[in-house]
Amino acid sequence: MKLQRKNMLRASALGALVVSGALVLTACGSDDNTKTGDGATKAAAPAAGDIKCDGAKGKLLASGSSAQKNAVDLWVKNYMAACSGVEVNYKSSSSGEGIVAFNQGTVGFAGSDSALKPEQVEESKKICTGGQGIDLPMVGGPIALGFNIAGVDKLNLDAATIANIFNDKIKKWDDEAIKKLNPGVTLPSTAIQHFHRSEDSGTTENLGKYLKATAGDAWPYEAAKKWPAPGGLGASGSSGVATQVKQVDGAIGYFELSYASAQGIKTVDLNTGAAAPVKATGENASKAIAAAKIAGTGSDLALKLDYTTKAEGAYPIVLVTYEVVCDKGNKAETLPTVKSFLNYTASDAGQKILLENGYAPIPAEINAKVREVINSLS
Repeated sequence: MKLQRKNMLRASALGALVVSGALVLTACGSDDNTKTGDGATKAAAPAAGDIKCDGAKGKLLASGSSAQKNAVDLWVKNYMAACSGVEVNYKSSSSGEGIVAFNQGTVGFAGSDSALKPEQVEESKKICTGGQGIDLPMVGGPIALGFNIAGVDKLNLDAATIANIFNDKIKKWDDEAIKKLNPGVTLPSTAIQHFHRSEDSGTTENLGKYLKATAGDAWPYEAAKKWPAPGGLGASGSSGVATQVKQVDGAIGYFELSYASAQGIKTVDLNTGAAAPVKATGENASKAIAAAKIAGTGSDLALKLDYTTKAEGAYPIVLVTYEVVCDKGNKAETLPTVKSFLNYTASDAGQKILLENGYAPIPAEINAKVREVINSLS
């Protein structure tokens, strides 16, 4: 627990290592970075004028997805520095727990890696007086498959092989299916230890959507927040899974790229059917997310992602984290802070933090609609 807590604190404080280069959606200049005391690079705080406090006051509670934790930590730090007297407290737990808290009325907004289901929307109407819960896409990024195999620095896998590993069908790293995808790589006979999220998780659901769409009969499970397959070991949160992978020889697990970057964990290159295997990077995730379509209606901006893309350089195991809010009927005491904080996270400065910390910004056309909806919240 001590080591896990230490790693979680490190991930929160440092975020992820900067992704080099520019993403397809936004340009990034090196002049906007600063150095921390230990030499790590992190996003520079925005100018005070980039954050509009707009009557924000008191304490705002929020909870949910651990996928966006590293981004939210930086957002909160910058926002609270600009808006004195305001406290934003985001509890990183899981998407499922965040939605439960939202529908119980204990948080001003929730973070979820999956859009609200119809029954959750219906339940939200009890809290959102005269309105309902809606999904605002705020954070994009790749779900990395992190591995720890002594002597192996590069690993290619395809959907069916990933499915068979996590479905407990492939049990050793020198299995013929893995060797075929990695010619010239010496793979040991080490037993595979696969790790998954122990609690309900939108990250789990998004990985399940990818495998269901691409792995055929190798993945017979419906996508769900609860891990469906036999075998393996569970760990709490993305940070918990990453910590286990970092510590165990022969391990593989799934988590957002920022956790892999923060802990120096090697990640799988994905054989999608494109000319070359695709790396898990923010840039490559952006290529996949840019093709997303808005599937929600009205103020709801839930997205439909294409997990089957074979476009060159597009990394399809992606997630979009939504901030779940009431379109109408927000609590009067927290509404100004909710709108002010989310306006910052959706701003150019807020989205640039994603670019610089291993995530992917929301496509500009969609983000413009997000800002419109935030300003209409009541």
